[in-house]
Formats: sequence, structure tokens, C-alpha cells
Amino acid sequence: MFNLSLAYFSQILVFFSPFFFPFSHFFSFFLTMNVTNDHHKHDHLSTPTVDLKSPLLPINLNNLNQEVSPSLILSLATPNTFFVFLGPLLCGLVCLFVKVGELDSSRNMLGILTWIFTWWLTEAVPMPVTSMSPLFLFPMFGIASADVVAKSYMDDVISLVLGSFILALAVEHYNIHKRLALNITQLFCGDPINPPLLLLGICATTAFVSMWMHNVAAAVMMMPVATGILQRLPTTRTGQNDAVDMFCRAVVLGVIYSAAIGGMSTLTGTGVNLILVGMWKSYFPEAGPISFNTWFFFGFPLALIIFFFMWGVLCCLYCKREASSALANYLDKAHLKRELDLLGPMSFAEKMVLFVFSGLIVLWMTRNLTDDLPGWGSLFKGRAGDGTASVLMATLLFIIPNKRRKGEKLMDWSKCKKLPWNIVLLLGAGFAIADGVRTSGLADVLSKALDFLEAVPFWAITPAVCLIGGTITEFTSNNATTTLLVPLLIQIAQTMHLHPLLLMVPGAIGAQFAYLLPTGTPSNIVGFSTGHIDIKDMLKVGLPLKIAGTIVLSLLMHTLGAYVFGTSKVVMYPLTWRSL
Repeated sequence: MFNLSLAYFSQILVFFSPFFFPFSHFFSFFLTMNVTNDHHKHDHLSTPTVDLKSPLLPINLNNLNQEVSPSLILSLATPNTFFVFLGPLLCGLVCLFVKVGELDSSRNMLGILTWIFTWWLTEAVPMPVTSMSPLFLFPMFGIASADVVAKSYMDDVISLVLGSFILALAVEHYNIHKRLALNITQLFCGDPINPPLLLLGICATTAFVSMWMHNVAAAVMMMPVATGILQRLPTTRTGQNDAVDMFCRAVVLGVIYSAAIGGMSTLTGTGVNLILVGMWKSYFPEAGPISFNTWFFFGFPLALIIFFFMWGVLCCLYCKREASSALANYLDKAHLKRELDLLGPMSFAEKMVLFVFSGLIVLWMTRNLTDDLPGWGSLFKGRAGDGTASVLMATLLFIIPNKRRKGEKLMDWSKCKKLPWNIVLLLGAGFAIADGVRTSGLADVLSKALDFLEAVPFWAITPAVCLIGGTITEFTSNNATTTLLVPLLIQIAQTMHLHPLLLMVPGAIGAQFAYLLPTGTPSNIVGFSTGHIDIKDMLKVGLPLKIAGTIVLSLLMHTLGAYVFGTSKVVMYPLTWRSL
């Protein structure tokens, strides 16, 4: 039996030999010869003979002989490998040759930033994996302990994101977003069809959906709804009907820009707002957190003004006079009603998901009201946050039955496999980097290097910061731009003796003005992949949109922002830093 087992084992080695080291061939041959000799010696035994020439599994020997695995050197000789080693190489050069202040921790932190942002910009390592690198880089370079760094990856802001995404997955699973889109589009369609009004309905629906879930998820969900409407139109890329072609371009541009604009108005609309709020809480714990309704009172009017400007630009550039008659033959209220009828009446599960979602919005809006009329958060003496409400309402989805099958709930964990852990990890990395920049002393060094900004006119600071953020975000992700820019803006505000939010808010919102290039944000890629728009379309609409957004933001920061955020109050530095 031992010899028989060796025979089988030798055949297995022969089968897998291309995947082992070269000496595995010799080892397999040795075993085969050994078993063969022993078999001839004991052929008088009753043990069944084994044909060693026939493999246990069918093997294509031609493929085994022809397909030669590349050597280790050739496998590593790729541009990606170069960028992988470029990160630690630049980090080492910074740590060895760059003098940053008097503390070694400041120099080490700058080296870590060089490493992390090299990997982020080149995507040599997947961004979620790079986002976890502070967990081992900070302890290795003496920036912070492992426990301290790990706490940055789970706080109230991140729990808010997790709960919100679970609710968004429930909305997507039950097609509530599609039903909402068809209802609003049918309302705005007009009879006869009014292209600007229909465009407004599609854009407004996208912006509304983007207010309550991540803007990329909103674009991904709404683009099929928009293109489903456009599919009834004739093929336009051949130039047979220019009016229809222009309207299709307007719809796709409207969806991607509305998703970005709608996300500005709430904390849950984009990761940038959450990064800003998390850094504010981290840097200024005694100042009080920025609540959901506080941001909404500023972000919603800002988004509303930019939204109508975007709609006006699209109407002027892409909605021609003859578009109404051209679209009337293919698109009308009857078509939208048929699509809506196919969905059928709202089920119990859809109603309950909508009820839970509405309840979460109410909890967000009423946690903190005014000093005279405190919200429900005062019942818990400030211990409950927006993340508390988010996770609570998301938990109800796993308790309430859906009345489809016995024992089945509105949500189960298998439906949560699409949770965007990449965004969660990126937020955690942003918070960890912000803490590291501060505690390492690098923030103080940057503050001293920015003394020249005291001579900059006060009225020019906000638009300048917004333009800087808006320019950087065209070439890298808006989350990464915010993570890099906001800590620097805090130091600039300290240098100029200004309220930090007077610079932090324009920098973060400016990082969301990624309107010019398809690679500026995943939402742009979603629209660009439909084939309806070109880069020149994005430049034609995105440039005036970016300029208008900068102007509106600069005006509101000194008017509405002064009231909502209290930026007109006198700030005494140094502020209270959180002790780690």
C-alpha cells in the first residue's frame, strides 16, 4: 500500500510540477523510479498493479510543455512594481536627507505622507489597501501606537457611513430609487413634452437621491434610469437628429453633475463632507461637532444655487427649440406610465424601507435644533451622534419582516456584501493622517512656513482656497485631496488668526468641483462610459460650473456661513487640541 500511495503521490507531483520549483521535477522522477522498481520486485503479491503511464486526471501534455511560466524577474519588471518601490524609496529619502523642524517625528510623518500619497496617486497598490498602511507605518516610525491609530478607523462619522450605506443598499434592492425617478420624471415631463422641464426632473431626482447616499452610488443607480428613457430615442451618434443628440448629452451631463451637487448638501452625500466633519471633531473637540442639520442649513442653499445654474447652462447649450417636436414622437407620459405600471403597486417591504429611511432623516434633522429648543440628543446628554441614529435605523432593517417569505427580513447580511469598505477605509486613513500630522509636530512646521499668507487680502483667501482644491481634485480623488488639503488649511487659518472653518469648508467643497475631466471622480466615469458625451462636453459645461461654484461659495461663506458656522466670531489661538 505504501508503494501504491507513492505512485499516486508521484503522479500528483507530475501534474503540479510546472507550479513548483524546478527541483520538483527531479523529486517526482525519483519517487516514480522508486515505486516502479519496488513494484517489479514484488510483482508476485496480489496487490493490484498501477499503470504509472496513465495520469490520475487528464493532462494536456502539449500545454504543459509549451506554457512556460515567466521568471520572477520578468514578473516584477512592470511599471506597477516601480511605483510600489517608489513609495518607500521616497519615504526613505525624505527621512534621511530632508530636515523638517527640530523633531524627528515631523520628518518621519512627512516621509509617511510621501509614501502614502505616492501609492494613492499611482494606484500601485489598491487604494483600500493603501488606506490601511497607517496601521503599520505609524507604529513603525514612532508616530502613534497601534491602538491609537486603529481608533481612527471607527468613530461616529464612520458608523454614520456604514448605517447610511446599508439603507442605500435596501433602497437599491427594492427598486425604490427607480420608482421615485419615474414618478418625478412623469411629473416633469409635460404635455406636450417640454425638454428643459424633463431635464429638470431627471436632474432634480438625481440630486435628491444623492443627498441621502454617496454621490457615486447615486450616479450608478440613476444613470440606468436616465439611459433607459433615452433608449426610446433613435440612434443619435450618427448625426441623424442633432436636437435629440444634444438632449441626450444634456441628460447624461445633468445626471453626473447633479449627483456631485446633491452630495454637497448633506453629510452623507459624499465622503469629503464626512472627512471635513471628522477632522473638525479631531482637531477641535471642545468646539462642538458639526451636526447633520448644521451642515444642511449651509450646504443645501449652496447646492440649490449651483444646481439651477447647471440646469440653465445645460438648457442654453443643449436644449434646442426643435427638441420638443423631435422628442414628442418617442417620449411621452404614456411611456413613463407603462414603465411605472411594470413595477406594480408598492409592496409592504418597499413601504417599510421608505418609512425607516424617512425616520432616519427626521432623526438626523432633530438631534440638535437650537439652544432654546434642544433636540432629542439632549436626552442622552450629548452621548448620541448622527452615527447612533444611522446604525439604529439600519438595524431595524434586519428585524422587520418583508412579508415575502416566512422568517425573511427586509435585509440580510448577504445583501450587504456590496458595502463600500474602500470608502470606510479611506475615511479612516484620512482621520489617522490628520491626527498624525498634528501629533508629530508637522502641523506646527507647516504653520511657520505659511507666515507669508498674512499679507494676502482677506477677500481673496476663500476663492483662492476653493480654486486650489478644485484644481488638485481634477487629477486625484476628492477624498484624497481633502485629506491632504484640510490639515494645511487649519494651519493657514491659525497663521492668519481666522476661524478654521472659513478655510476648511471652501477647501473641502472646492475638492468636490471635479467637473472638467472624466477621471476627476467615479461619477464622471459613469457618465463618460455611456458614450453620449465627450471631454469637450465636460469642459464646455464644467468650466463655467466650477467658476460659478467658486463665486457662490465665496459669497455664502461670509454671509450664510458666518451665521451657521459662527465664522465671524473672534478665535483665540492656540485652540484646545485633543490629547492622544
